[in-house]
Amino acid sequence: MEEPWTITRDPIVATELDVRKAKAINALLVRPIDILPSKPGEIIRPFALGLWNEIRPLLKPDTPVMALRRATSAFLHSKQYYFASAQPDSMRHDIDGNPIEPLSPEDRLAARQRLTALKQMPVKTAEPQEQPAPPPPALSKSELIRAALLRSGKRSDRLVR
Repeated sequence: MEEPWTITRDPIVATELDVRKAKAINALLVRPIDILPSKPGEIIRPFALGLWNEIRPLLKPDTPVMALRRATSAFLHSKQYYFASAQPDSMRHDIDGNPIEPLSPEDRLAARQRLTALKQMPVKTAEPQEQPAPPPPALSKSELIRAALLRSGKRSDRLVR
């Protein structure tokens, strides 16, 4: 078991990527929710337990619930979110962004372990991949027959024109 963090770092702030994920969530809702960051540098706030039950009814009509689940999951499983949740003084927040209760020590430890696992994952780099050689041009049936006859040495006056 890992030792819990005892020193609080500065507030964990949203990156451009976090803001894009937040905007993706808000785009699926009839109104934006204030717990999500709207610009880089705003504080990442851990969600209150059961907040999904308040967010789900805000889904736009004819929008699949799975789209909201995926967008929310992308935000909640980010490094910044785990880092904010792992802090010794981290608080859970309601849909309006107000703190309501501290995270449990178990939840903080789980966030720290997940953050550690994410940091140990190899970073994907955009390495240029070799392009496979294009396939040779397709030959017509008559060209294939002609090539086969020329290789075998059997030439026919009927085939040579």
